Amino acid sequence: MEPWEGSEVQNFLSRAEPLNNGRWRIWYTVRNRRGPFYIAVAEGIPGEPMRRTRIVTSEQDAPWSIEGLPDDWHPAQPVHLQLPNGRHRLYFWAYGPSVARYLAAESDDEQHYRIINAAEPCLYHPNDRAAVGVAEARALGLTPSIGRLPERPAHEPSARGELICNDATNVYQLADGSFELYSPGLIRVPRDDPRFIAHDNAAGLLRVIDRWVSADGLHWTGRRRVIEQDANDPQDQQFYYLAVTYTPQGRVGMLGHYRVQAQTMDLEWCFSADGLQWQRPLRIPWIRRGREGEPDSYAIYACSSLVQYADKWWLFYTGMNMAHNYRHSHGSPHSVIMLATTDSIWT
Repeated sequence: MEPWEGSEVQNFLSRAEPLNNGRWRIWYTVRNRRGPFYIAVAEGIPGEPMRRTRIVTSEQDAPWSIEGLPDDWHPAQPVHLQLPNGRHRLYFWAYGPSVARYLAAESDDEQHYRIINAAEPCLYHPNDRAAVGVAEARALGLTPSIGRLPERPAHEPSARGELICNDATNVYQLADGSFELYSPGLIRVPRDDPRFIAHDNAAGLLRVIDRWVSADGLHWTGRRRVIEQDANDPQDQQFYYLAVTYTPQGRVGMLGHYRVQAQTMDLEWCFSADGLQWQRPLRIPWIRRGREGEPDSYAIYACSSLVQYADKWWLFYTGMNMAHNYRHSHGSPHSVIMLATTDSIWT
């Protein structure tokens, strides 16, 4: 482990990309608990020591960098796409003082990125300063009072209500060149609702999955709810994220199966032909979490998609030994990146 990696290393929602000679590039996020986030890349052969590099936001002559991000804004949950025009685009959540928003940066060489939508982020978290006073954020009860926030810069627009959501976001470019994005929507329930679970880190908020579309991957519209709790789900069932793999038979989803009472996270299979109607025939974990004392005993978080490579399907995923609210753990709290492979995702 590198000194800058801290106790939380996760490739949640990030790409794993095969390179050559059995080598892979894995995008991931690191931080010390309650400390700032950073984005990093690891390159090498799984199971062997991999070269790990942190992407910096200040030294533009560094091997990997993001230009245009304020010093006190920290990136997390990177999603890398190679665009048809040869450029590379990197999406990520940026967290800073009174800021939590989803940005995009582009690169010609795949290593040095520049922010391209600082004035108009793709999405906003309800706690972002631009969401203050917006009806959709007020309804969730998350945004602090204006008096506790720095004044929003005059050039910075207020958030559009349609773009306010939770983090845990995935972006994909479709065959026709357009884009689709999946991120959790939030629904407020009162304290006397049986789905209100006081020990959750977002007590009274239910997480569901929404979908947006875009022609350019920067301006998002058409928000639509695609997965939410139904009568066949346990009372404490919520959906934390949706990671999608595109196949000739349709979309295969890895759904963040969050049992709020126990604070555990699993992967649930789901399937769709169009990204709008999703079927959940199994409603059970696909990969079993580890036993107490194993690194994935509390939670499994998927990367952005499965990868078909060398006649197998590869899944690099994050395992955690701690509860989602961090109040319990099996040993010293930590997270690791793990690997599973399968010959077929249809059996």
